[in-house]
Amino acid sequence: MTSNHRKHLAVAATVAALLAANAATAVARPASAPASSTAPSTAPSTVQRLRQDVAAIHALGISGVQARTVAPDGRQAVATAGTADLRTGRPVSPDGYFRMASTAKTLVATVVLQLEAEGRLSLDDPVGRWLPDVAWGTAYDPARITIRDLLRHTGGISDAGLPGYRTADEYDHQRFLTYSSEELVTRAMAQEPATGWSYSNTGYVMLGMIIERATGRPSHQEIEDRVLRPLGLRQTRWTGTSPTLPRPHARAYEFYGPGAEKDVTVQIPVSTELSWVTTTQDENTFFRALLSGRLLPARQLAAMKDGVDVSGNPQAAAMWPAGTRYGLGLVEIPLDCGGRKGSYWSHEGGDGGYITLNGVTADGRRSAVVSMSEAHGDSLDHIVEQEKAAGALIEHALCAGD
Repeated sequence: MTSNHRKHLAVAATVAALLAANAATAVARPASAPASSTAPSTAPSTVQRLRQDVAAIHALGISGVQARTVAPDGRQAVATAGTADLRTGRPVSPDGYFRMASTAKTLVATVVLQLEAEGRLSLDDPVGRWLPDVAWGTAYDPARITIRDLLRHTGGISDAGLPGYRTADEYDHQRFLTYSSEELVTRAMAQEPATGWSYSNTGYVMLGMIIERATGRPSHQEIEDRVLRPLGLRQTRWTGTSPTLPRPHARAYEFYGPGAEKDVTVQIPVSTELSWVTTTQDENTFFRALLSGRLLPARQLAAMKDGVDVSGNPQAAAMWPAGTRYGLGLVEIPLDCGGRKGSYWSHEGGDGGYITLNGVTADGRRSAVVSMSEAHGDSLDHIVEQEKAAGALIEHALCAGD
């Protein structure tokens, strides 16, 4: 789940120059070899830029940062900055786990499109066909909302009723509460529908329910068998109702007002449909495989990339730049490589003190992931600065060599 503000602007060159590698560490290694491999390393300029970008993010108040880029030849650059634990000063691990949050929507969407390719459902199926037992009430018409609508957030499903931790006290009192998918959907049905394009976490809870109805198995099992195992993603795990993450991981922190920073690492995610953890290694591998056509037939991948322009939507403007299009669990974001216009594909995630940005080129050959272990919120200006720096890292990585 994500509500973080996103602006894709370049970091000033003077700031990057001032942030030396002393504030960050970086290594380069091939995708399939250990760090001690004698294979040629990534070009020094790529590593240096990644160090500067990671240090820039840390300098703006993020407690811990880890980033990984992968070049077309499979070479990786990895950089970290800050601390994984404000109490001990433990360094950030380049292989640390983090909560995927909304990035897991792309996992869900991939399985739905695989089922469509197999003829087990249609993107134009009305949701009511698959979820006839939902207490729809009078505000929603399940015959008019399709699976495609849920995937691209045009179904009007409201998130207003979702539980959350808006204050430190709410976190303390609610962090171990659990909700079934049916309970979360029922809460949404009690709200007024949204109009036009409206980002909906609840819609993806419903998609998880549809996967289970179509296959007879929970959505996380379908994701594991259809996506994770074929790609060898051993560090991407469904945590269910577990409040903890595998080790190593950075502690997660969130601001609840001036001077009110809170360690929010231990909590049960509101929706178990999106209760996944991963690493920068696995997330890069997943997006590269998806965009290169390894997970979906050409027709389904084209449908996934067929997005709606969300530029004029106030909610979208808080997350993405003008010209962004939201497809079926996949976001197309404008990219400017020194005047050469293009776009890249992504799905960021933010929840429970972790913020993740990612990007992959259209051919799946160049990718980047940056994970930050401190959610934003101390001030709007600070949020924008932090997002600018993280967005710049992704753009620099994807434009490298152009």
